[in-house]
Order: sequence, then structure tokens, then C-alpha cells
Amino acid sequence: MTVSMPERFTSVAHLEEFLSQPTPELARDLASASGDILVLGVAGKMGPTLARMAKRAAADRRVVGVARFSDVAVRAGLEKAGVETIACDLLNRSAVEALPKLPNVIYMAAMKFGASDNPGLTWAMNVHVPAMVAEVFARSRIVAFSTGCVYPFVPVASGGATEETPAGPPPGEYAWSCLGRERMLEHFSARLGTPGRLVRLNYAIDMRYGVLHDIAAKVLSGETLDLAMGHVNVIWQGDANAVALRCLAHTTAPTSPLNVTGPRTLSVRWLADEFARRFGRTARLSGSEAPTGWLNNAERMVAQFGPPNVGIERMLDWTADWHLRGMPSHGKPTHYEVRDGRF
Repeated sequence: MTVSMPERFTSVAHLEEFLSQPTPELARDLASASGDILVLGVAGKMGPTLARMAKRAAADRRVVGVARFSDVAVRAGLEKAGVETIACDLLNRSAVEALPKLPNVIYMAAMKFGASDNPGLTWAMNVHVPAMVAEVFARSRIVAFSTGCVYPFVPVASGGATEETPAGPPPGEYAWSCLGRERMLEHFSARLGTPGRLVRLNYAIDMRYGVLHDIAAKVLSGETLDLAMGHVNVIWQGDANAVALRCLAHTTAPTSPLNVTGPRTLSVRWLADEFARRFGRTARLSGSEAPTGWLNNAERMVAQFGPPNVGIERMLDWTADWHLRGMPSHGKPTHYEVRDGRF
């Protein structure tokens, strides 16, 4: 489907309105996945617009967002959009058991940044919590966000890891804990017959964060970019959220992985040069590209759901414009350049 694209985003509100815009394909798929929707870990970077998208696509259903809600503004924004909210510590088993047992669950809770400094909490959030959720919501459909970091590095020329590529051994404890999350969901799905999908995302793009945001910020400020992790995959956050929601109508039992990313392997050098051209300056680069990287092949996603609506040139234009106007940032670097898995 062709979506009407803005030339630029005039404000954060305009950006979030577009990020949460549902497509007719999403509405049709949700119509075939009956029942209300529970979003666990809704207060993260992607959760608020995913929940709003679900509500806009299925206005007659309950969409319930669950998180600790340390930022009260996030909770207020969700409720204003018609999304019910429940404050809950997902590490508390009794609190998880008290949540409404809705037929559709989008699982987004995770810990990444600071993982190397607090490995115990990382494993609790990324392995223990999914295991509890898998047991408590055994009769629901569970679509869980995962990451391309569960794969080993693959050759750049390979086109990326496919869903048939054996997971692991990934570099770093964070990636191992993400593989642990998948294994818990796989185990309980097979044991209890729970339908689901594992969304191996790699990497979502918003104007306020993401790989393109990080590269653009360095080019604009004159910082030097390290080219060691020389190639990446990216996908517009709205496209990624739409695929995750559509997966509710395309679950498998037992659960199975789906790579969710853009169809192109992108050179970081090329991305930096493209931003430099848009900014009217020269990109400062150091090092050389490694022959391998964390790269995903999106062929299965494209075959099942179609290509992303937002292409790379559009994302580059939007990101450059956003930075040139000094628009807001989440201030949370992706650390896409990390090759030792320490976040």
C-alpha cells in the first residue's frame, strides 16, 4: 500500500501521529485475530506508538498498556489516545498473574543498556520475565520482540542471517540473555501449545533515536565515525510496529522467528556521506569495515507482509531535516558500532 508521506515532521506530535498511522492491511489482519490486546513493556521507545497504532486500527477493542510508567507523561499520552494503562512491575509474579488475560499479547519488555554493568537484572528481565509471561498467558497469542543480536556475525556479502541461520553464539552477555528470552518462549509455546512469533528486529528508526540519528548527529557535529561495524539494516519504526501487530494474525504453534528489518544491507560509509551531502560538509571517518556484521535477511518478512512503506532515501531526508532544525532527541545512542556485545 502507498502511504501519504510528509515532506518533514513539524513537531514531535506530528511525528508520533505518523508513526502510529495504521494501514488497511493491519486493520484486516487484526480483524482476523479477534480479541483485545495487551502490550507488556509499553513505555519504551517503540511501545507508545505501537499501542496507539493498535487502537487506531481496532478502535472497538481494548488496548491495554502495561509498564512501571516512571515517566507519567507517557502514561497520560497513552490514556489520551484511548489506551488503557496498568502500572506493573513485571518482575513481580503476583502482579503479572493479576493482569487481564487478554487474547492477544505483544511482549516488548527488555533490558539492554546497562546490561554489562548489571548482568543479574539483565537476565532476570530478558529470561525470567518472559518465562513467567509465557506461563501466565499460555492461552493467548504472544508476539514477542526479540533482536537480530541472537545471530552470530555473518559475512556482509551474504545478504544477512535468515531465520534458518542457527542462533548463537552471539557476542556479549546481553545477546545471550536475548537468546535466553527466545528459548523460554519457545519452550513454553511448545509445551503449552501457545501460538506466537518472535520478532527479530534490526534496527528501528525514529527521528529521536536509532542508527540514522546517531550517524547524522556525528556527521553534523564533526565527530569521527568508526567504520569497524561497517554495515547495518534499518527499518522505519512505524513499519516494524505494523509487522509486529500483523503477526498476531500469523502466529505459529510452536512460536517461530521472523526477521523484521529493511530489505537492504546499508554501508555506514555511504550513510555518512549521504548525510554529509545533505548537511553541506565532509564526513570524518576512521578505520575500515569489518567483513562481517549483525545483519538480517528480510526476505521472509517481505514475502509475507510486503516491503516497508518508508524507504531509506525518505528516512535520510527526514533525519537530516530533523537534525538541521535542532529537534528533540531521546539522548539514547544505539551503540550499533559495538562488536563485543557490551552495552
